[in-house]
Amino acid sequence: MRQRNVLLVYPRFADNSFWNYRETCEAVGRRCPAPPLGLITMAALLPAEWTLQLVDCNAEPLTDTHLAWADLVMTGGMFVQQRDTLAIIARCRAARVPVVVGGPDATSSPHLYAGADFQVLGEVEPVMADFVAAVEGGATAGRFEAARYTTDVTTSPIPRFDLITFDHYLQMSVQFSRGCPFACEFCDIIELYGRVPRAKTPQQMLDELEALYRLGWRGHVDFVDDNLIGNKKAVKAFLPILADWLKARDDPFEFTTEASINLADDAELLRLMRTANFFALFVGIESADTETLIATRKRQNTHRDLAESVHRINAAGMFVLAGFIVGFDAERGPVAPGSLALIEAAAIPICMIGLLTAMPNTQLSRRLEREGRLFAGYEVNAAEAGDHCTQGLNFVTLRPRRDILADCRDLIAETYRPERYFGRLRRMVRRLDARAHRAAIPIRRDLYELLRLGWRCLMVERQIRGEAWRTVVDCVRHNPRALRSALRITALYLHFGPFARHVVAELDDRIARETADEPRAPAAALHVS
Repeated sequence: MRQRNVLLVYPRFADNSFWNYRETCEAVGRRCPAPPLGLITMAALLPAEWTLQLVDCNAEPLTDTHLAWADLVMTGGMFVQQRDTLAIIARCRAARVPVVVGGPDATSSPHLYAGADFQVLGEVEPVMADFVAAVEGGATAGRFEAARYTTDVTTSPIPRFDLITFDHYLQMSVQFSRGCPFACEFCDIIELYGRVPRAKTPQQMLDELEALYRLGWRGHVDFVDDNLIGNKKAVKAFLPILADWLKARDDPFEFTTEASINLADDAELLRLMRTANFFALFVGIESADTETLIATRKRQNTHRDLAESVHRINAAGMFVLAGFIVGFDAERGPVAPGSLALIEAAAIPICMIGLLTAMPNTQLSRRLEREGRLFAGYEVNAAEAGDHCTQGLNFVTLRPRRDILADCRDLIAETYRPERYFGRLRRMVRRLDARAHRAAIPIRRDLYELLRLGWRCLMVERQIRGEAWRTVVDCVRHNPRALRSALRITALYLHFGPFARHVVAELDDRIARETADEPRAPAAALHVS
């Protein structure tokens, strides 16, 4: 097999993205939150004869020297990376370097990536050997697409963590399962990965974690599963084994993940996650209105007290980050007051609040297309400006667009007022049972980062230093074991405070540009896939 220089390029997220945590990363001397797990997993399937180099454009620039070295460039990412992915492809074509694109956005909208020489669509494990054989056989273009939902993830290799510069990142990433059992209308996860969650074996996961451990990583590891508890039987079998593995190595890692709110109903699962050193999770709440949740098929969030569910998760030692969406068809009026009341009652400090987006190939986009309400050309336009917090509403809405935009603006502005954010943080910290949490960061690094954060939050940032001091004092008085969590969430305000102000300004601009006439869908039927 011929030796090749293969450049793996991870596109930039939008500059103004909920997920880039730029100010927080800078405060602790890091460049971005997490490495490109998809790319380094794919890299493990490439021939050993190929020489690989990774450029994460969120951490370092892609240079002409990189492209001059490369015989082949492989890239791809998510919807919010679309703009930079297309720019990377164009740059490769201009430099006459063959370029391969894959990932979730290319899989959902392959027509947007026609400029790439090769497309590798869907989950890479079943098709990478065919791609490699084609390249070795002299092919200069091609499309390789995996059948959806059929990949046996127990065949997935240990990611090439050795390609990563650890000092660039706040956390590492691993994946236990793919898929989610629920049927939320707006969600593209179930379209990409199916509704029958497929899990790796416990030993397979331990091998991945052992690889990270031997390379020297210590600290935060995120399970990137879209719903870690989608397959409860599998995760319950894995967590006790994980806890034993951690104990045998003096707790080198602490974990976060994403899970559905029904986790709060399962005391055994909460206990297992606590024992396995999980300290935070993201939960999609979406709306405080039951009628809206039913209409969008998020029934797992109904028939429950959502605030009390969050409190039960806090009592198990994990704080919650939550997602909220504005712009559902079932909304009958302003939703900001109800959502804000829920956020305050649940004491959730960090909330991702965005406008509803009809993602390609979802139940929502197909319904809106049938109804003649979906706009054309949204993909590229949205990617030019940012993520769904400022974009979205790529369809004719049932209530006035100005009202929806104002609703979203008001909810973000109120949620991220310093006194509200830190007030919720203090209430959450009093409830957080952190007794079982074991710090996984080496003492010297932990102390260094805490000192940097402390100086920035408690001394430099005038807008928040009073609230930050009150939070530290309150935590020390009422729940000192939760101080690290309190400081973490305090530090995240360095990103979310300015980000919220940016989003509010963008939404104000959109409101000002709205005309009295509501937008109308194009007469011709429109396809987004």
